Amino acid sequence: MEKKRKLFCEISPFTYKISLLRCRVVRHIFNLFSFKKFAVKKSSDTLPVLVYSHKSLIRRNLGNVDAQLQENKAVNLSIAAPKVSNVLIRPGEYFSFWKLVGPCTAKKGYREGLTINSGQVGKDIGGGMCQFTNLIHWMILHTPMQITEHHHHDGMDLFPDYGRQIPFGVGTSIMYNYLDYCFKNTTENVFQLIVYTTPEYLCGELRTDKELPYKYHIKAEEEFFSKEQDEVFRNNCIYRECFDKKTGKLFTKELIKRNHAKVMYDTSKLLIESTE
Repeated sequence: MEKKRKLFCEISPFTYKISLLRCRVVRHIFNLFSFKKFAVKKSSDTLPVLVYSHKSLIRRNLGNVDAQLQENKAVNLSIAAPKVSNVLIRPGEYFSFWKLVGPCTAKKGYREGLTINSGQVGKDIGGGMCQFTNLIHWMILHTPMQITEHHHHDGMDLFPDYGRQIPFGVGTSIMYNYLDYCFKNTTENVFQLIVYTTPEYLCGELRTDKELPYKYHIKAEEEFFSKEQDEVFRNNCIYRECFDKKTGKLFTKELIKRNHAKVMYDTSKLLIESTE
């Protein structure tokens, strides 16, 4: 069997850094000439209508992952949260996570946190920011706004469930600055993101200036673990339902993601369906 040829970024740490720099420069140029209006203005006055709120546990049991990386993530999130909190997203504006947060460097106080790259668990300065965009993404799914950039740790179920609050497969993957999380306010409302940390949680609120006519519910269906040859996969379908607030009637139901992810942890206690 012919050996798979390595990509340039896989040859050595030096070529990886070159590839990383190239991706970042290309993204800077793209943003410069995209002529998009990015949301940057903030207000300490909270908008009157709460659309959705959520909080996620900062320290989770992630198997054999070094607990210090969880402590460092708590620090990283506490530094990044004020950079996003209170931002206003006006009609026609785009929200960009990296536009607001900027590079996560040691000089700014960021520490080594957990990272996931090509299905591999590692660590790097500023690690743990995915939890931040996970929180934002979950709240935005409960609005009519348009998600314009969303990356996912596709194909891998890396850790067993621990205090899961949202369905598997609704997460995000980001990397400064070329893997971003972005959405556009396609409505006539002004929205506001408020995010903050407590000793235990990353907390978020999404607010607006006037009531929305619809409410949204995100749920997973067709959930099961399957055994395919010698490997186990996690499967589900993520749906978003839109209800009319006045009548309570279902307006639309859309499939937003279908997951088929290889399980990377001990599967001995899982209920597994065989596909053979």
